[in-house]
Amino acid sequence: MIHVAIVILNWNGKPMLERFLPSVLKYSLLDAEGEAGWQTPHEEPLELTSQVIVADNGSTDGSVAFLKENYPEVPLVLLDRNYGFAEGYNKALAQVEADYYVLLNSDVECTPHWIQPIINMMEREEKVAVAQPKLLMYDRRDTFEYAGGAGGFIDAYGYPFCRGRLFNTLEHDHGQYDDERDVFWASGAAMFVRADVWKELGGLDGDFFAHMEEIDFCWRVKNAGYRVRCCPRSVVYHVGGGTLPKSSPFKTQLNFRNNLSMLYKNLPENCRSRVLALRMLLDGVAALKFLLQGHMGEFAAVRKAHSEFRQRRESLEEKRSLIEHPAQVPGIYQGKLLWEYYLLRRTTYISLHGRFSK
Repeated sequence: MIHVAIVILNWNGKPMLERFLPSVLKYSLLDAEGEAGWQTPHEEPLELTSQVIVADNGSTDGSVAFLKENYPEVPLVLLDRNYGFAEGYNKALAQVEADYYVLLNSDVECTPHWIQPIINMMEREEKVAVAQPKLLMYDRRDTFEYAGGAGGFIDAYGYPFCRGRLFNTLEHDHGQYDDERDVFWASGAAMFVRADVWKELGGLDGDFFAHMEEIDFCWRVKNAGYRVRCCPRSVVYHVGGGTLPKSSPFKTQLNFRNNLSMLYKNLPENCRSRVLALRMLLDGVAALKFLLQGHMGEFAAVRKAHSEFRQRRESLEEKRSLIEHPAQVPGIYQGKLLWEYYLLRRTTYISLHGRFSK
């Protein structure tokens, strides 16, 4: 059995595979001289084996033919249709045996020695079940990337943010978040997971399809007593938005629906009703803003998200019954992120004044 399986889930991403798969192979496998591209000379080398695998989500753009012709050494997991990010990974990883899974987007450029610092840390810290590298933008390499920065958090109402990104404001990276630390969630763009914990918790929630599924998973990881961590000594560059455009009603629908589903499943009982009611009110304000700005597709997407959330409550209740709910989960920001960002103009992680739950 391999120790580290780097699994790229592809859906009609042939251009991304052409551009980025070479760096993944170069820095994730043994090179021609027998030296591991993921081993850093500054750390004790680990006796680990690694493998890069591409799982294809029913692509129709010639991705599979391209891989078979140009990278016959790369194992393929072929799915019969597009199951989305969440269920696609569930189905793919069910066919992969390894100690650690690395969920890696097809639009990520890897760098030398990006694997070993994280694996060393996880080997040393047995309670760390999920981890991520530092994510920087591919085309602005001094800037944190939206999807994960240097580790993610949420506030008390479920709004996600990162060290290096609050809402749409991205910070320049000048080493301010280079400390290794526990975070609330790790980015699904480059997420390391202990395989046994993945199986224990049932992987991602396939009903999410895409967006917020990694935050939901990490919350369940923390509810189960494990930890999530960012290791900035490992660095990757991410293009982002590879499958859905930034301004997409479908993306808006998924984000609003899945955020409510995540809160419903994971919040402690003593605050669930209150938080959900306020969050749905705030969603209504966001929908009104879309309407006033003339973004009718986004307005309709929020309404559809709320409708789908209400329709799914019975199944969400079943899922909730399988999750442990401690009275308080560490790492949730207790300040009011919307208030601080939009009214007090605190646009960096360092500028936030609230405390985090412990």
